Amino acid sequence: MILKMDRLLHKLPEPKNPSPNDAAAVQELMGGKFGEMSTLMNYTFQSFNFRGRERLRPFYDVIASIAGEEYGHIELVSYAINMLLTGSTKRGHDPEPGPLKNVVDARNVHHFIASGQQSLPMDSMGHWWTGQNVFSSGNLKLDLLHNFFLECGARGNKMRVYEMVTDPTARELVGYLLVRGGLHVVAYARALEHLTGVNVTKLVPVPELSNKAFPEARKLEESGQHLKLYTFSPNDYRRAGEIWNGFHPEDGQPLEVVFGAPEGVPVPDLHEEPQLNSPGAEDFDMGMFQDVAKKMGIKP
Repeated sequence: MILKMDRLLHKLPEPKNPSPNDAAAVQELMGGKFGEMSTLMNYTFQSFNFRGRERLRPFYDVIASIAGEEYGHIELVSYAINMLLTGSTKRGHDPEPGPLKNVVDARNVHHFIASGQQSLPMDSMGHWWTGQNVFSSGNLKLDLLHNFFLECGARGNKMRVYEMVTDPTARELVGYLLVRGGLHVVAYARALEHLTGVNVTKLVPVPELSNKAFPEARKLEESGQHLKLYTFSPNDYRRAGEIWNGFHPEDGQPLEVVFGAPEGVPVPDLHEEPQLNSPGAEDFDMGMFQDVAKKMGIKP
């Protein structure tokens, strides 16, 4: 089960200007083949389907812990997209002046036609994410090898998206994902090493460019964010440390398992977009709900 918290994994700065095209590029990190939807669902199904769990508990604990983090990653990517889209159209209830006319040439008009100016489970070209991106073979070596490849592919795409976008919101997001995704690369490499004896960590970093080339990632590594594997459960997945231990292959710093989740930061309050009928609940009676809450002894 997932313990849902009304927090974000990482603080994103407010965009300097709305940027539908930056938002479209970031969509690749959501619903692309190597996006966060894919990593989430790959590891989730592998953890659900894990056979021989008690005999191979440390490997299960690592996969399940990373699956928990990926849920938070899709949430973070979603908010980055939503923040980049905020303000890109003219707010109001009158459709006659064409409040969406400025986004007719946006890269991904799904943001304005298929949703309320918000993120969707699709890639940068508007292709919907598909379950065909899920790999769960049932063979532990093969699944771990696939996961290592998946994280390396995701890392390459993040670097390319970083080079496309200039807004600080998008770049802060990518910097964070590079650091945490890089940790997942090393985690699966170490799992393969424990399982097979092959030193897969000699392959990292893949691609070769270091996270230190990206200022947003560099500051996070300086604070040790590339060393901490979170279990996203206060009591379970206690044996993940049998895999995630020793020293980081790039800088030699000691690896650490943190039982639980990061503290997180408050979730941004997204502005309403009445020109898209979003959220479209004009007759909402807040007073009625406050009265009901009072009768139930709940503080509104």
